[in-house]
Amino acid sequence: MANWKLKELRDERRRTFLKMCGVTAAAIGISRTDLLNFLSDEGGYGLAEAAGTTYGRSLLVPAPNGVHAWFQELWPVPDVAMKATANANVPGMSSNFGGFSSYLYTSQYGYNPVNGYRGTYTQGKGNQLPSLPIGVKGWDGGDRSFFYGPHAPWFDHILGLPKYPVTAYMSGKDETHTEFPISQVALSGNSSMQAALASLGAAGSSSIVPVLGIDPVKYGRAPGAPEIATVPSSAGMIDLFNSAASQFTLSSKADQELFDVYYKALVGLRKSSNRTTWLPQMQVTKNAARIIGLNFASQLTPISQDLADFGIQEMIDSINSSSSYMSSAQRKGIEEFGRTLIVVAKSFALGLSKTAIVALSPGPTSDTTFTDPHVTFDSQTQMSQGRNTIKHLGKVLDGFYNYLSQQVDPESPTEKLDQNTTFVAYGDTPHTPLQGSTWPDATPDACNWTYVMDPKRNVKNGWFGHVYANKVNGKNAVGFNPLTGLDDLTKTSEQMSSFASVATIYAVAKGDNNKTAEYGVSPNVVSGMINVK
Repeated sequence: MANWKLKELRDERRRTFLKMCGVTAAAIGISRTDLLNFLSDEGGYGLAEAAGTTYGRSLLVPAPNGVHAWFQELWPVPDVAMKATANANVPGMSSNFGGFSSYLYTSQYGYNPVNGYRGTYTQGKGNQLPSLPIGVKGWDGGDRSFFYGPHAPWFDHILGLPKYPVTAYMSGKDETHTEFPISQVALSGNSSMQAALASLGAAGSSSIVPVLGIDPVKYGRAPGAPEIATVPSSAGMIDLFNSAASQFTLSSKADQELFDVYYKALVGLRKSSNRTTWLPQMQVTKNAARIIGLNFASQLTPISQDLADFGIQEMIDSINSSSSYMSSAQRKGIEEFGRTLIVVAKSFALGLSKTAIVALSPGPTSDTTFTDPHVTFDSQTQMSQGRNTIKHLGKVLDGFYNYLSQQVDPESPTEKLDQNTTFVAYGDTPHTPLQGSTWPDATPDACNWTYVMDPKRNVKNGWFGHVYANKVNGKNAVGFNPLTGLDDLTKTSEQMSSFASVATIYAVAKGDNNKTAEYGVSPNVVSGMINVK
């Protein structure tokens, strides 16, 4: 029989009650499906629908102070990578172009793997694959040209096929040594991209910490954007959820009374739980909140299997076998990033959060091996260390989505979490793709770009705009036409920022035109970048 008190819940009290249910269900190990069934039985279909209707999740990876350069090795600029692997003669540069580009996977840089594999290239729809350099595979799919490096995540390198195709948008400008890059995340007069994505995540969600971040974070604003909770590390993130659970449950007298009024209903959830530790005589006190917190800590803390699945243990073992495998800064940066993503993945699976902003490295530019990797090409040892850094960055990102692919989406029980989680990476400078020596910060025509991976392919994949190895109409970097997706030689990357942001919002909004437009720009202006539903 339905509980009439639950049916009478409205507005803020309904939202508060749904959050409490989400906290309790996560703490005692109840699936989202069982929670929705319970809410439907107790409070009617409308209450269950309010708890289950949401937009997608986001993992945002700001890469400040030069660390954005590592993503360029996972997904290099296609024209540059093709010429580098072919050792092509580029007018005005060098006949030994592979030794002057920033693509590490060339014979000129001493990379000669047993299988000869240097990456996979796609020309995009409507174009025939060109003659490929030795060691480069071809994929005849994709919307625009793209290049996947040997350690690119979410890619079957044996078959040469992506599991999740990636998009690169020319956007923003070179903001060298900026801790808070902002030009790439410009959206509209009332919204920044990060805050808009967080707003989408919070809409209709019962997560107790809708958006979380690793310090430092510059968040911005957007209609409906929740406050961001920031912590200094992965360990701090676990403490945050313990604190958030306790503070939320007992944050005010009204909340305490509400929790007390409906406690008997919440105890009914235990019938769906297999946990013997959930005792019916547990009272609604600080002790209850403490137990919830302890459960979160045990569920969020990385275990040995997680370290193996995310490639972290392999990295540690390799460093123990050879001290020259990676620099200490490289190891520290990748390990902390990986541990943080483990906690984020678990918080997503528990329904505790919807949006995470996790910088790849908040380290100082004085570190030139990882944060601002100028010395990468200085010796064979440093190039090998660079490739190992890229390898484990790819493994961490693979581990994150592999974990999500095994978890039911707590807000969409018929789907897995990986299908509803969009990846976004941006930074102050990707470093120039046209020179390896000293790997300069300054980019051609002061360009920059953003990477987006949308598992549901609401956005088209491939490069939008480009950086060419040799100049086109006096420019190396060009923008694009958002209505067609084609290169536009008259546009700069900075002029593309709002278009890239709109397309990213559209991806997380699951192709919802009206919701996307709420943040200031209609998706109609980016019709060449999205797959219209």
